[in-house]
Amino acid sequence: MNKTIATIAAAAAVIAFGAARAAPLPEAAPEDVGFSKQGLARLDDFFAREITAKRVPGAVVAVARDGKLVRYKAYGMLDPDKGTPMPVDAMFALASMTKPMAAVAGLTLMEQGRLPLQAKLSDYYPAFADMKVGVQQADGSLKLESQASPIFIHDLYRHTSGLMYGGRPDSSSALARQYPDGTAPAIEGDTQAFIERITKLPLAHQPSTEFEYGFSIDVLGAVIEKVSEQRLGDYLAANVWQPLGMKDATFHPSDAQRPHLARPFANDPLTGKPQAIKLLDTPTRFDCGGACSFATVGDYIRFGQMLLNGGELDGQRILSPKTVHHMTSNHLGPEIKNNVAVIEPHRAGFGFGLAVAVRTSEGLSSVPGNPGEFTWNGAYGTQFFCDPKERLVVVVGTAAPGELRKYYREQVQDIVYGAMTK
Repeated sequence: MNKTIATIAAAAAVIAFGAARAAPLPEAAPEDVGFSKQGLARLDDFFAREITAKRVPGAVVAVARDGKLVRYKAYGMLDPDKGTPMPVDAMFALASMTKPMAAVAGLTLMEQGRLPLQAKLSDYYPAFADMKVGVQQADGSLKLESQASPIFIHDLYRHTSGLMYGGRPDSSSALARQYPDGTAPAIEGDTQAFIERITKLPLAHQPSTEFEYGFSIDVLGAVIEKVSEQRLGDYLAANVWQPLGMKDATFHPSDAQRPHLARPFANDPLTGKPQAIKLLDTPTRFDCGGACSFATVGDYIRFGQMLLNGGELDGQRILSPKTVHHMTSNHLGPEIKNNVAVIEPHRAGFGFGLAVAVRTSEGLSSVPGNPGEFTWNGAYGTQFFCDPKERLVVVVGTAAPGELRKYYREQVQDIVYGAMTK
């Protein structure tokens, strides 16, 4: 009898553990979906080497093909100071991987006829109409010119608004020195304070002429708030996160979630200089659509799978397949200067869609893939890419805010494609 009770108790413990660690997508053997098990094991070898060399505290990697997970593993440490092991449900500060989610929120409003791409930004926040374009002169001074055409909502999605990121005191650009860094406005004030601050600055380019990475999606988030009459996080929760079962996605980690936040080394392994992810311990005062959200790798692979499926997952439709196709097509025409590969060195051969980079050609890029691949990354060490031709979605979480993060993006993509057998 006691043996039976013990067996039942053991089975219950396994079930409880399984429920706590439920996989975000159905699982499959690698061989069943065209992967080599040995090839995928190179991910284990790679992260073991990097963690042993103290180049990264830890990582979580999820790889899915045909909607089935073939890899979902945690490596190393969640918190290197405390020695906490990395769980698969660790939460990561997503930085710019917030952008595709904010874009999906905006596109749900577009589908409702409430936020067309050709709407003028100044229809929502009039001060943008008066922004001047800063043209750097030979002597380093700025000449201010009027906008030749207005900023459209379309420009926000594809980073052609002329808004930029700053925060680098060593920048050679007089314009960049005037702009705050990506998360500073959200820490310092509310949405209105951000709009007032940003509209007093010069634009880096004439609208619709050049891809310039910057505050465009934060401004889109502010427009979404105005149209929906909700905070961005509340709108995302109701229309994206909750329907998709993204249980931990948030702009404001709760007390219960805080112990699950992945933390970086105190010093950058490459430079030895102090580094930090400020948002881990500093609350934001508005939900910045460009940089301020948190989620697990499991949450994000559900988001990526929804896009790969054409806007639907597990019977929950978020967007139409036609809208997703439009989002993941290249929106940088020949008249727009394409600087995508300047931001991400391995992104030669990529254009940009609506808040995602989009591969437009074979070759050129330093990572394998196919035209139609769409992708973006976060400055604190996260990445995701979807390859519709291979029916593949990959999400990686690390807390590596230095330049090393770009190395991980490239290596992981090389290893994943190298593990494919068909």
